[in-house]
Amino acid sequence: MLRLEARAQPSRGWGYASPLLALVLTVIIGTLLFVALGKDPLAGLRVFFWEPIKSGYALGELTVKATPLLLIALGLAVCFRSNVWNIGAEGQYVMGAIFAGGVALLANKDSSGAIVVPILLAGVLGGMVWAGLTAWLRDRFNANEILVSLMLVYVAVLVLNYLVAGPWKDPQGYNFPQSKTFELATRIPRLFEGSRISIGVFLALGAVLVSWVFLFRTRAGFAQQVGGLAPAAARYAGFSSRRALWVALLVSGGMAGLAGALEVAGPIGQLTPYVPAGYGFAAIIVAFVGRLHPVGMVFSAILMSMFYIGGELAQSRLGLPKSLTGVFQGLLLFTLLACDTLVNYRLQLRAPKLTAAKEAV
Repeated sequence: MLRLEARAQPSRGWGYASPLLALVLTVIIGTLLFVALGKDPLAGLRVFFWEPIKSGYALGELTVKATPLLLIALGLAVCFRSNVWNIGAEGQYVMGAIFAGGVALLANKDSSGAIVVPILLAGVLGGMVWAGLTAWLRDRFNANEILVSLMLVYVAVLVLNYLVAGPWKDPQGYNFPQSKTFELATRIPRLFEGSRISIGVFLALGAVLVSWVFLFRTRAGFAQQVGGLAPAAARYAGFSSRRALWVALLVSGGMAGLAGALEVAGPIGQLTPYVPAGYGFAAIIVAFVGRLHPVGMVFSAILMSMFYIGGELAQSRLGLPKSLTGVFQGLLLFTLLACDTLVNYRLQLRAPKLTAAKEAV
């Protein structure tokens, strides 16, 4: 008879093993899902876990997908460690793309490549403005940041749709709701010929290092986490919980906005209604699978980008809906939540108690 027994303290070993067990369970459930859909489970697992890494070009596409996921997740980790629940990173990502796209549209054929810097800074500013709106409403009116940030996602998407179908619509775009293609000078420099890998990967890896130093090696990072988790203790220690709120949301928004700028000035090359790709929501899973640790999120971002690419390949090669990507993401999240039970509880095998009558016999 299995029973859960509370641990005296959380298990560090299960803290690391839980994501691995969750991945194994996701693969097992995914295999059963392919069988239920009448598809070859080996072919299904191959498009999710082998095709994205089998060649140099595939690894490049994997990196392109992982870069925005990692950037957004790093910002969300600062929020979540500060007990600030920013669920609207997708909106901040979209707004960063809008601000960056606005600067890119100002360029002409004579513009130099130096305009890339203002484009990226505009993206950061756009994300910070949108996250700052959530911070202001929480700070001034004590509004719930979960609901506010989530609702602002849909506002940002509506703003994007209005711009690409109205003021920023390409007059030579055959009436499609999209901006004109950005000039070559505005494109994020690529690292290799024939690959879409850009300097964004170095920005993401640099952000990993900066996040690690900030969170675990600075007094400001310590104050940030204490200010969010224990406001009373933070005030006693001289830390500001209000500052923790603003810093968390502005950092998170800026990182999401940078990801949006890298996307529209990189692989996409223009503003379209398809800029919202769900990265802001998927990055929440990336953050928790990576244990809110900058290094751990590198691996979880790669895993999540494999799900994105695998979903696209499953649609084209196996005739399955692209929504299978979301299914695998959801499976990974729910199995992780289930496996995390073992961090604070242990399974105990106990024999059932005998009844009084049986004891008498």
